[in-house]
Amino acid sequence: MQSPRERSEVRPRAGWMVMGKRGRASAREVCRVLAVFLSLFPHVSLQCKILKCNSEFWASTSNSGPEEEFCTALRVYNSCVRRTARTCRGDLAYHSAQHGVEDLMSQHNCSKEGPTSQPRAGTPLPPPPPPLPPDSQERSDGPEVCHYERSLPRHTAPPNYTHCGFFGDPHLRTFGDDFQTCKVEGAWPLIHNKYLSVQVTNTPVVPGSLATATSKLTIIFKNFQECVDQKMFHAETGELPAAFADGSKNGGDRHGANTLRVVEKVPGQHVEIQARYIGTTIVVRQVGHYLTFAVRMPEEVVNSVEDGDNQDLYLCLHGCPANQRIDFRNLRVGEAEPHSAARTRSSSSTGAQGFTYQSAKARCKERLPVEDLYFQSCVFDLLSSGDVNFTMAAYYAFEDVKMLHSNSERYHIFEKDTLMGSAAPRGTCVLSLLFLNLLAVLLWTECCVPTTSWCV
Repeated sequence: MQSPRERSEVRPRAGWMVMGKRGRASAREVCRVLAVFLSLFPHVSLQCKILKCNSEFWASTSNSGPEEEFCTALRVYNSCVRRTARTCRGDLAYHSAQHGVEDLMSQHNCSKEGPTSQPRAGTPLPPPPPPLPPDSQERSDGPEVCHYERSLPRHTAPPNYTHCGFFGDPHLRTFGDDFQTCKVEGAWPLIHNKYLSVQVTNTPVVPGSLATATSKLTIIFKNFQECVDQKMFHAETGELPAAFADGSKNGGDRHGANTLRVVEKVPGQHVEIQARYIGTTIVVRQVGHYLTFAVRMPEEVVNSVEDGDNQDLYLCLHGCPANQRIDFRNLRVGEAEPHSAARTRSSSSTGAQGFTYQSAKARCKERLPVEDLYFQSCVFDLLSSGDVNFTMAAYYAFEDVKMLHSNSERYHIFEKDTLMGSAAPRGTCVLSLLFLNLLAVLLWTECCVPTTSWCV
């Protein structure tokens, strides 16, 4: 049996677009292209609902039916796209969908005039399978290559699982257990490798403030051998779906499709994505107005980058750029008064109130009794935003660490851990200076012996 590394060299390169028979794009392929197109242009505003039109069209055409029924679905789709014209004007994804509808209607000889009622529902899909037991990788169906641990060569050491988390204002715990607080406003990649890509979009919590939080999250699982089709999961503020963008809850029509599943834990608040074919578990939550992200991933998958890809901005691997980092210890200076961002926040906002450093500590202590960096991040978020929901964001981020991190001794990260990391280069520099000084003294002593007249 081939090792995962050998398999990764021979498997076909994941593609973004697949052409149908005779070079004509099918409805399924057009929807996939549109879904990927949306992920490549994350600037779509929260008001632009073109993704919703795409999902509804895909759901209504997932089961094959009469041509007349398909044309009716296309007219419904066209109407939905046209209704988004005002909010999506100037958006490339909207224009792509608009042209896609026209092409499909032309290919299927559909008239723009005709019934626009929703087509009759096809045969209902079977209910999702019940949750699998902990040893599901040994019991569930699908080829062996679709189960990460089973596909490893025999007698090899078990894989090393790593964790990355992104939450709050925002705070990042990298795969290397570095803990950072960042600005990173706008769209940023968290993960990008041969198997999947994760991108977040962060928006200001308070107008004019450096504090940002995640309002949008896009995950793309690339197609993999006979296991899964390419799938996209997209969530944004107020919309945490229990399915992929195409309406499905697994990896598609392939034999190992159930090795990729979306499981809804709490409707609208907590979703878990299980990708057993790459040994990966992702947790997405909506806490208050914003999203949190946590992942458990084998180290081999973490480092499986595409040749030639620029990984410098892969936040979960390399952390935030130095010019995007915030030292939240500086907020302690203003512990006597609420932070200015909290004071200027509208009094009508949910959960908004002013906090002093001491009152923020007391509130965070209720959920996070250990004063580690999760506790400190909670205090920072209350001072920078005044939004008490960030207390729960830090709490759930730590709960996800306990569920996903492989080393229980590394659940908590303390400030001294980060200081030691940054002190190492300084320590090396000090030792180098001491060595140079000692060398200078030895040379001076060697040359200044009594027989040397010019040393007198």
